[in-house]
Amino acid sequence: MAALAASLSRPVEQRKGDSGSGQAREPEAPTAAPGPASGAPSALSFVAGEKESRRLRAGDAATVEVSVPEAGTVAIPEMGLSAAADRFTPARFDVLATRPGRYELLFTPAGGDVAVPAGRLVVSSAG
Repeated sequence: MAALAASLSRPVEQRKGDSGSGQAREPEAPTAAPGPASGAPSALSFVAGEKESRRLRAGDAATVEVSVPEAGTVAIPEMGLSAAADRFTPARFDVLATRPGRYELLFTPAGGDVAVPAGRLVVSSAG
């Protein structure tokens, strides 16, 4: 029991090197951590009510963020996406636009029926 208690009271680094068989352990091979992806998503920001356009190439991923003046819903109807937002928390979408085109962003205030433009995502042909 005393030997067990003594082995557990040693620092972790010392315990890792002790295999209990009296033989030295082989050093572990280093592992490579993934670096940033070369095709990391773009960040595209919009402000509801301003008629802004942002461009994206077809096949590229992007995070689309839409700031709004009050609580409501932001939608990208042609992509089938919608998200809640308020003045402190923008709507956020992770998109992978596969087909070129113009995608309208619309903001509908909470309790409102009328959507107002929140920007346009323009997807161009890859290459």
